This record gives sequence, structure tokens and C-alpha cells, in this order.
Amino acid sequence: MNTQQSISSNKNQFKRTMKTRHLIMLSLGGVIGTGLFFNTGYIIATAGAIGTIIAYLIGALVVYLVMLCLGELAVAIPETGAFHTYASRFISPATGYTVAWLYWLTWTVALGSSITAAGFCMKHWFPNTPIWVWCSTFCTVILALNIVTAQFFAESEFWFSIIKVITIIIFIIAGAAAIFGFVPMKNDIPAPFLHNITDNGWFPNGVTPIIMTMVSVNFAFSGTELIGIAAGETKEPEKTIPLAIKTTILRLIIFFIGTVFVLAALLPMDQAGVIESPFVTVFENIGLPYAADCLNFVILTAILSAANSGLYASGRMLWSLSNQGTLPKCFSKLNKTGVPAFAISISMLGGLLALLTSIIAPNTVFVALTAISGFAVVAVWLSICASHFFFRKSLTREEQENLKYKAPFYPLVPILGFILCLIACIGLAFDPEQRIALYCGIPFVVVCFIAHHFTQAHQKRVAKNEK
Repeated sequence: MNTQQSISSNKNQFKRTMKTRHLIMLSLGGVIGTGLFFNTGYIIATAGAIGTIIAYLIGALVVYLVMLCLGELAVAIPETGAFHTYASRFISPATGYTVAWLYWLTWTVALGSSITAAGFCMKHWFPNTPIWVWCSTFCTVILALNIVTAQFFAESEFWFSIIKVITIIIFIIAGAAAIFGFVPMKNDIPAPFLHNITDNGWFPNGVTPIIMTMVSVNFAFSGTELIGIAAGETKEPEKTIPLAIKTTILRLIIFFIGTVFVLAALLPMDQAGVIESPFVTVFENIGLPYAADCLNFVILTAILSAANSGLYASGRMLWSLSNQGTLPKCFSKLNKTGVPAFAISISMLGGLLALLTSIIAPNTVFVALTAISGFAVVAVWLSICASHFFFRKSLTREEQENLKYKAPFYPLVPILGFILCLIACIGLAFDPEQRIALYCGIPFVVVCFIAHHFTQAHQKRVAKNEK
């Protein structure tokens, strides 16, 4: 078996212009966005402070296991739009087809929720301006950033992500100083120390909300897998991908767990929600002048960065489907600068969801959108774990020894990752606000399998007629 076989042998191939720093920041850019800056408030309100910390610790473990599996696959077979090609090759073609559409759904829906969240940010300064006005503006900006060149996109994402990383570090330091009284609280409120974490009890709503919110946590971590998507556009993938995975996971654990701990300590359950970022609420309670306004601006850039990554990922997935013959050839056509402009433009339709959700019950529909996106990405993670399990089984002992990057503790890593992802999906059934993800997600999977059957039948008829 030639594990280095690549779909990029097609004439219509991408240019390998991304460097290690681009890959690391692309992954961080996709992760540090709507899920962390907005959904964390919903999770605290549902699971409580301790429950939120535990949920994020489990989420960190899940994403680490998935990335170990993906790292081995992406180094052995570095392909743009990689997830569904792995699933097609090592599970079944129908599964690969479904995974591709699920991942497209993940980022297209996430694009809508990110742009809606950006509109929420603008509400902080312009409370009387309709959110849909801002959504329309941001849709145009994100589309422009993606259709110039892949390197232009990567550079913009790199600097977007730098802003996010610096902000997270400042937030953790300032939050810790406020917890222990080094920074004054508003209206001379005494330093909270860690009372907020324990005052409502360890699990004010029981243990079940931890499982209920696991998909929201996984949605917050979604984006780390963008390393696999960009593998086909990366220089020396056998070196850059393992390095990007290790550094990304380490930074995510520090940023996410540190941030969530500060939020859990400073944000009361009755003030948590999704209409305003919990970060802004916390800084409004801290007596630093203009801190909330500054942070709101940074959160805005962070969310637009996540939307930027989302449009990149969804456009590449449509390109990959077309390149394999399951979508019309116009989706795989690259412009002069090597960008699938048509595929990106179609994926931008997800931005129209933002316009809808900003008009119709933005707070409840926003939670539903993130749940649907979370379900889709967890289903993709399931496929990554399964693909890695069957990939390793398909190799001879000699081929296993010659792998340039090996995930440790096989088969424990893919099996445990698969089980934890499955539990997260089951948890959706217990939350009425997120249950819609199952109502939409499961039929979507069924439709994809049926569509693949008819697509294959059509391809066979065309091939027969050409003979």
C-alpha cells in the first residue's frame, strides 16, 4: 500500500505555501473563537463552575486523543480535505462522503454562529443598530480575505491569532490578580478568591449537565483538526504537522483550562449566558477603566478570525468532494492565485444563517446553531479515530515500523477517543436546548448515505456510457 498517495496529483492542485507558524496559528485561530468567548457562559449557567472545569478537562483529553490519531494519518497521507479521504479509504466510501458533508456543515453553521456572535459584540457599542447590518458587513470582509490567495489568508489568520493569544494571556493574568485582590473589583467589592466556585455547590444541577454540555465543549475545541485540512498546502508535512500538533495541544490546554478557571471563579451562574461574552461581563466587574471595551474589540477580531478559518475549511471540503468526482467540476476549479473561489463563495451561504439568527430569536437559535455544529464536528472526530484504528490494522509490521509519526498506545488512543466522542453525542439527548442537533444531525447523516448511493450509481452510468 502506498501511504504517500495524494489527491494533489490532479493538475488542479494547491500550492504548498503554508509554513509551521501558519499551521499552528491556523489551528489556534479556528479554536479560540465563538465557543470559548460565548459558549462558556452557557456552559457555566448549565453545569456550574466546577462542572464547567471538569467538562473542559474532559474536552481537552478528547481533542488530544483525536489529534494523536489525526497526526499519524496526516503525516502518512498529507491531503487537502483529508478527513473524508481517510474515512473513504479505511472505513467505506459512503462514510467518507458523509464525513465530508458533516465537516462542511460544521464550519458553514459555525460561520453563521461566529458572524452572529460578532454582531453581539457590536451591540456592546451600538445597541440601537440591527445585528443583521453588522452580519452583512462581516460576511463581505471574510469572503474577501479568503478569495485572494492561500498565503494572504494564512498571513491574516496568523496576525488575527496573535491578537487572540495575547488577549487570553492578559485575561488569565488580570483575572487571577482580581481573584486574589491584586486588582480592585468594581464598587469596592471584596476579592472573590475562589468562593464563586464552591458557593453554589460543586454540582448545583447535578452531574448530568456535564455530559449535556460536552458537545458545546467540543464545539469550543473544534478547529484543532484544521491541521489535517491544511496538510496538502503545507511545506514538509512530515516535520510541520507533528510540531504543530504538539504545540497546539499544549497551548490549548493552558489557554482553555486557565481561562475557564478564571471565568468559573469570577462569573456568577445567574450572570452567565450567550447574549454577551462572559469575558466582557467579567471585565465589567473588574475596576479597570475601558477594560470591557478593549476586550470586546479583541473578542470581535477573535471571532472574525474563527469565521475566517471556518470559511477556509468549508471551501476546501467542497473542493475535495469535487476533486473526487462527487460534486460538479466547477467546485474544484482554482483561480489564478490557487484558491477555490467558487467553492468558497458557496460555503459563504452559511453566513446567511447569521442574518436569519440575528432576526429570529438570536439567543436561542445561537445555542441551537452551535449544538448542530458541535454534533457535526464530534461525528467527524469519531471518523478520525475509526480511520486511524483501521489504518494501523491495514499496515504490515514493517510498514508500521517505517511510519514517520506514530500515535502512542495504539489501539487504546483511537478506541478511547471514539468512546468519549460517542458519549458527547448521547449527552445532547438530555438537553432540550441542544436536542435539535440530533433532530437535524441524524437525518442529515441518513440523507448523505442515500445521496452517496445515487451519486455512485450516476457515476457508474456515466462511465458505462463513455465506454
